[in-house]
Amino acid sequence: MSYCLNPTCPHPENLAYSQRCQSCGSKLLLCDRYRVLKPLGQGGFGATFLAYDEGLPGEPSCVIKQLRPTATAPHVLQMARELFEREAKTLGKIGNHPQLPRLLDYFEDNQQFYLVQEYISGATLQQEVQRNGNFSEAGVKQFLSEILPLLQYIHEQKVIHRDIKPANLIRRTEDARMVLIDFGAVKNQVTQGVNGQSEQTALTAYAIGTPGFAPPEQMAMRPVYASDIYALGVTCIYLLSSKTPKDLEYNPTTGEMIWEPIVQVSDHLTSVLRKMLEVSVRNRYKTAQEVLRGLQMEPYIESLAKGMLAKSDVGAKEHIHNQIANSAILCSSPPGSASSAGVAQVAAAIRARRAKTAENGANGVMRPKAMMAKSTNFENHNSHGSQNHNPNVVRKLSTQNLLTAYLKGRRDFALHNLSMLNLQGADLSGTNFNSAKLQKTNLQGANLNNSDFGRASLTDANLRDANLTKAYFSNADLEGADLRGADLSHAYLSNANLRGANLCGAILTGAKITDEQLVLAKTNWMTVRPNGKRGLL
Repeated sequence: MSYCLNPTCPHPENLAYSQRCQSCGSKLLLCDRYRVLKPLGQGGFGATFLAYDEGLPGEPSCVIKQLRPTATAPHVLQMARELFEREAKTLGKIGNHPQLPRLLDYFEDNQQFYLVQEYISGATLQQEVQRNGNFSEAGVKQFLSEILPLLQYIHEQKVIHRDIKPANLIRRTEDARMVLIDFGAVKNQVTQGVNGQSEQTALTAYAIGTPGFAPPEQMAMRPVYASDIYALGVTCIYLLSSKTPKDLEYNPTTGEMIWEPIVQVSDHLTSVLRKMLEVSVRNRYKTAQEVLRGLQMEPYIESLAKGMLAKSDVGAKEHIHNQIANSAILCSSPPGSASSAGVAQVAAAIRARRAKTAENGANGVMRPKAMMAKSTNFENHNSHGSQNHNPNVVRKLSTQNLLTAYLKGRRDFALHNLSMLNLQGADLSGTNFNSAKLQKTNLQGANLNNSDFGRASLTDANLRDANLTKAYFSNADLEGADLRGADLSHAYLSNANLRGANLCGAILTGAKITDEQLVLAKTNWMTVRPNGKRGLL
């Protein structure tokens, strides 16, 4: 079928490969290359359509977003054009990420505005819940561990999404990874103080986000990065209860959603969600990293509480829960304060536990049965990605188990211990290794295109001649890694530790990397710089 994009066409459906609409006479081949097949969605300010790109071999699928202003007055068209161009520029700037749709084209035609984006095949989280029911606590934690690093990346680009909700999160069919779509309501923090009142009027009318998911400051046209964290918290409540904000009651005094009685989760996750959903920005998590920090401390709550119970009273465990739940605030306390001292004790205990676990693993010490049970359960997935394990516990995998899991369609190995594995020449493209341990792992010649190594430890890893195009290395530790001859074209290396990394002969064309990072690494005249030129700095 060929679908007509004329907003006033009474009968837009046409026969396949028709040149003009039989109803209104409009051309059906947009820009002489894009053939629209069917509508995907409709909003107050535009519509999206599935299309084929007949200008490319194989006619790949794409998504056409048509901006449809509700009025034709000159100032409305100008406002639409500004919002449209902002969305296009935002997608162009942040699109080099495996969990975001790529911008393929944008143009204006007969006072209609069009964006062409990569088509993401899969079901939205809203559809998953409607088909399969509520997420488990483990499923929500897994979701957060995957989406929070993405949110951090977006905020590092000084972009506020402003419309995070289940309908805008798609689990991609090919690799089961979460993809965030619809940047029509974005707020670019860099320009928000420049555009003036006209922009505020435009956004008030059309792009404030979705009521219930948007926090009060966003509805008042004063969004901050923490606004996205609130929306993410509301999304978690939906995943746990299948109830939208309009289905929930609110505290008439504070304006807070009353959600705790309808979800059954641990005290720790409750405290994290409570802090994500604070009505006051002052009391809410400020960054995605703070939320991750709160979640990642959970595996140590029981051991820390037991240690304090042995020395103190039965209230110690509750004290530890409160201390960890408020870790983001405590960590910002001045050095030498009581709060800072308390966090230092918790951090020391965590480091000691990690060191002991690593030592036991290296010496082949038998793990407790409880930990072995958690490790065994990681293969047990349900249809919407929840798992019967604690996603914050690092799990050890063998080379064969990893490769077998990948061949069966598994693409998520976040937080796993993959150190010293021999994966030479393996095809592991599009894999999530976020926060995984890959010290001294042999990945020579491996295909790791579009893979996520955010916060992963790759010290002394062998990545020689590996395909790392469009790989994501934000905050990864690559100290001493061998990257000779590796293809890092358009890779994202912001805040990655490259001290002592060998980049001789590596290709860094279009990579997100600073000169300061390159100074710490080893390079030679064969190294291809981000600007495409060879040579030393």
